[in-house]
Amino acid sequence: MSKTARLIVYFLAFDALVAGAYFGYRALSKGGGAASLEDVPWVTVDEAYQPANEVEAFIKTDAENRGALPVYIRNFGADEKVLKRFRGRELAKPTENVLNLFFKGMADWMVVDIKYKSENDRDVVRTVLYVLQNKQWRVGDSGSLIQ
Repeated sequence: MSKTARLIVYFLAFDALVAGAYFGYRALSKGGGAASLEDVPWVTVDEAYQPANEVEAFIKTDAENRGALPVYIRNFGADEKVLKRFRGRELAKPTENVLNLFFKGMADWMVVDIKYKSENDRDVVRTVLYVLQNKQWRVGDSGSLIQ
């Protein structure tokens, strides 16, 4: 084999190795594995808590009005891996396309776990899907996350 042909073979092998590593890394980082719910920590919402967005502000205000502070939240945001684990009253394992069909004019969405104590001191965990429609956040569905 000539020196030029050997150089081309080495170059193509190196390119294949780099491309394989790139696509493998990309698959693992974007959705190759299952979403870990424990990666998002529980945050205590009490009187001193500063909400990060309108949904968290609504949760804090609602809990204050009910006298239910403190509550604990895990805000997953618009994570599609978490959305695929959501099972609500109306939707089960939806995708973003399903949300767009179900909620006309949807601009954004977010999944939030809310944990609080009931009247008989039981821990209650609810998962709520919030949807931004017509510049207002509203509850799209309520349910739980499948492990």
